[in-house]
Amino acid sequence: MASSVGDIVDAFLKPVTKEGLEAISSRLLAQFETGLAKEKHDGEVKMLITYVHNLPSGEENGDFLALDLGGSNFRVLKITLDSENRDISQVDSKFSISEELKKSDQDRLFGFIAESLNNFKKENGITSKLPLGFTFSFPVNQTSLTAGTLIHWTKDFKAANCEGNDVVKMLRDASDARKFPDTDIVALVNDTTGTQMAVGYSDQDCHVGVILGTGTNACYTERLDAVTKFNGDRSQHDKVIINTEWGAFGDKGSLKDVITEFDKAFDSQPEVENGGSQIYEKMISGKYLGEIVRHAMLKLINGGVLFGGKSSDVLKKFEGFKSSYLSDIEKGECMDVLKNKCGLDPVTEQDCEYVTQICRAVSTRAARLAAAGIVTIVRKMGREKKCTVAVDGSLYKLHPEFRFRMRAAINEMLPCNGVIIKESRDGSGRGAALVAAVAKQ
Repeated sequence: MASSVGDIVDAFLKPVTKEGLEAISSRLLAQFETGLAKEKHDGEVKMLITYVHNLPSGEENGDFLALDLGGSNFRVLKITLDSENRDISQVDSKFSISEELKKSDQDRLFGFIAESLNNFKKENGITSKLPLGFTFSFPVNQTSLTAGTLIHWTKDFKAANCEGNDVVKMLRDASDARKFPDTDIVALVNDTTGTQMAVGYSDQDCHVGVILGTGTNACYTERLDAVTKFNGDRSQHDKVIINTEWGAFGDKGSLKDVITEFDKAFDSQPEVENGGSQIYEKMISGKYLGEIVRHAMLKLINGGVLFGGKSSDVLKKFEGFKSSYLSDIEKGECMDVLKNKCGLDPVTEQDCEYVTQICRAVSTRAARLAAAGIVTIVRKMGREKKCTVAVDGSLYKLHPEFRFRMRAAINEMLPCNGVIIKESRDGSGRGAALVAAVAKQ
């Protein structure tokens, strides 16, 4: 059991040395193979078929609609593609999804989406039936580009009568019940796929899309002959984008040597609705990093190492240490965070140094684990010498060091430097419209 700051830092970082990452990568690759083999399997990652076969060519033109549902906000967008100037313009509206709505039912949630879309059309004078791409960032078992059943909710969504039902049909039913004009839904898209498509519009070497934000997931372009479980028409295509749902890696023990007592402590709390699942995601994504740090701090407080053994009411509460604080602290704002946001007093320079070390260790582990996932995908495709990876998400964009630590770990595992990381601009919005545009060609 880790009892000193050094012990705690080691507990986070020793499993993610280069050798550790190689072992993790081997296990993840085995899970990929299991998931691609057949529809029903006992593997940890689902490897869902997206039915998206091609990247944008850059020749797409016209107006398209996009819906983006994946968290606390929902967006409606109109995207205009201009192939002559390789230009994308957009207008969009954002709507807040309340906690009550997340936990309501099918009619209320999808009714809200349908009403928001209808209002957006009215406000922007859209009277024609534009092709629409729907980014739905939850695990979906797709059977075609326009049909897919919700496997289970994530991200605190609990709306009743949705799991096991077709996402596109639920939206159409809600729209029909309210007598709204029919919508031409041509693509159901995961946010990772949208992320890949958004960069793929200008880079044909973009074969991977990664989300590193509140949650984490990845997709990539796979050879169709490697997807044994694909039951569609193989004569028209030779590749397909696979939504890995890699956040569930570790759910059956593949990461047991990486999990610390602090991961277990936060994951066993009653407030964590998906305890024991999404293990890889919980070690990487922004939703959970603050809780991991908080539990490490509480251990040191109880041992008299931090703050003279005295905690605060804020720090004792679930999510009392926000994940955004890791970024603030690594920017040098530790004293302000601990005193003014966590209600701790007194705070010494030594306290700040110790907390900074813990934050650095937790975010470094996250970045290195993400790197191992990316390298696994690149190797799976055999594209070590040339591959663009599109990345989106608040953790990657806002944490001051995450991207550099992830890049360093990728370089350790793939010294040839063939992997190019590009930040995706609005993959879940623009990307969905681009999938719709490709589908209509």
